Formats: sequence, C-alpha cells, structure tokens
Amino acid sequence: MSIQDKIKAQIENNSIILYMKGTPQFPQCGFSSKAVHLLKSSGVDNFAFVNVLEDEDIRQGIKEYSEWPTIPQLYVNNKFIGGCDIMTEMFQTGELQTLMKSI
Repeated sequence: MSIQDKIKAQIENNSIILYMKGTPQFPQCGFSSKAVHLLKSSGVDNFAFVNVLEDEDIRQGIKEYSEWPTIPQLYVNNKFIGGCDIMTEMFQTGELQTLMKSI
C-alpha cells in the first residue's frame, strides 16, 4: 500500500481526522494546539488524529495529498477543510461549529 493509499484510507475511515504535530493531549506545536482547542470549542470530544512527527512519510505525504504545505490539516467527511488559519476563520464566523454539529 502506498503512503497516498494509506492516507486516503485514514481519511475515509474517520468522519473527523486531524493531521497534527503531537497528540491532542500533548500537541508539539502552537498551531496543532490551537486546532485541537478549536475542535473542542466546537463541541467535538472525539476525533481521530495522526501524529505526523511519528512518520516522516505521512508528514510529507499528507502535504502532497491535500496540496497544502502546512500541518495541521483537518478533514471532515472525506473533505479537506484546511489548516489552523482556516479553522480559526471558520470558528470566528460560526461555520466550524455548524459543520461539527452536522457530523
């Protein structure tokens, strides 16, 4: 299985998945920490995550998969939502909370 196939399977098998540095309990960068905070503030208690620091192939592969250069990356229902900046904008307008309630 290629790394792209592995990423595709992870995204397809989880309604909410966050590719991040570290874990939700111990984020390893400020942007990942903020992304977790935004999800929790939007009413999400359980979500899948992938710690990209544990797998260099996934760390690079997810950037190619999404054509997005930075981590964290949020996927909801197989759709790429964006990184921390987009999540922040969506939270400020209420879009993120509405999206999370629809899951």
